[in-house]
Amino acid sequence: QVQLVESGGGLVQAGGSLRLSCGASGRTFRGSSMGWFRQALGKDREFVASISWSGDDTSYADSVKGRFTISRDNAKNTVYLQMNSLKPEDTAVYYCARALWSTVQTSMRQYNHWGQGTQVTVSS
Repeated sequence: QVQLVESGGGLVQAGGSLRLSCGASGRTFRGSSMGWFRQALGKDREFVASISWSGDDTSYADSVKGRFTISRDNAKNTVYLQMNSLKPEDTAVYYCARALWSTVQTSMRQYNHWGQGTQVTVSS
C-alpha cells in the first residue's frame, strides 16, 4: 500500500514562491507517473501538473504553465512542485497522486493513490 504525504504548503504573498514535496512510504513510485491536483474552496478538484515515470515528459494546466515546474527524484521517492509568481487564484488544497501508468496523465480517473493534501494560500 502506498502512502503519499505532501508538505511545503503555507501562506505567501502574491508574486511569491513555494515548493511542495510529496513523499511515498510503503511502496515506491516505481513505474508510475505522478501528478499534482488542487481544489479550491467550493470548486472541483482540477489537474495542475503531471510527470512521467522517467521524468522526461511533463504536462501542465494552462493556468500554471510557465509558473509551475514539476520534478521528481526516484531515488528519494519524492515528487516536487515548484510554484513561482503565485497568484491569489492559486489558493487551494494541493494533492499529489500516483497514476496507474508510466506516462503523464491529466485525468483524475487515472490515479489510484492520493495524499491528504497541503493548503496553499496566496494573499493579494
